[in-house]
Amino acid sequence: MEPDNLLLDRYILEQSPSPTPKVCFLPTASGDSDNYIRRFYDAFTQLDCRPRYINLFRPTHEDLDSFIQEQDIIYVGGGSTFNLLALWKAWGLDKSLRQAWENGVVLAGLSAGSICWFEEGLSDSIIPGQYQRLEALGFLPGSHCPHYDGESKRPLIYRQQIGAGNLSSGTAADDGVALHYIGTDLKAVVSSRPTAKAYWVGLENGEVEERAIAPRYLGLEAG
Repeated sequence: MEPDNLLLDRYILEQSPSPTPKVCFLPTASGDSDNYIRRFYDAFTQLDCRPRYINLFRPTHEDLDSFIQEQDIIYVGGGSTFNLLALWKAWGLDKSLRQAWENGVVLAGLSAGSICWFEEGLSDSIIPGQYQRLEALGFLPGSHCPHYDGESKRPLIYRQQIGAGNLSSGTAADDGVALHYIGTDLKAVVSSRPTAKAYWVGLENGEVEERAIAPRYLGLEAG
């Protein structure tokens, strides 16, 4: 998302015990866009890792499950969460990714690649511009809303959906913010942008409450 700001990408690599981790990009949500794959390689070839990718539209690996299990990090790109989930389930990647997660593989992603890990999320991938609940993989509890400061309608609709009982309580993130879970527990919130925040949004005493979570700004650590 930030080709000139690799703070979050470096942070993700640091979560692997390998000094040069194998990072597998899943660009499924973009229709395996060649341009998106090229942007991924442009970024990650600058870092100490071994980048590779899976293309479901033009498969290059006979045994996808074995390939997934061999990776140190799975990095999921943005696009249509709805299509991503449908294709993963058709290929059995939802089961492969759960097994990888349980085995300690680092799972990461942005936008659709962030929503997908939660029980549900606020998404406009079914009808563009119309935000609604989307059931996801359920690795992490609750709901999730990315782009909280990047798309003006999201905060109000997320709060409304939670207030109406259509979405469970959950976490929202401004662009440039990463929610770092270990297992199902939120252990850290970090950011590549100095003013970006995360938020807990949920019902308390029948009212929707929103509480900001100040992240650790990675730019201070970088220099």
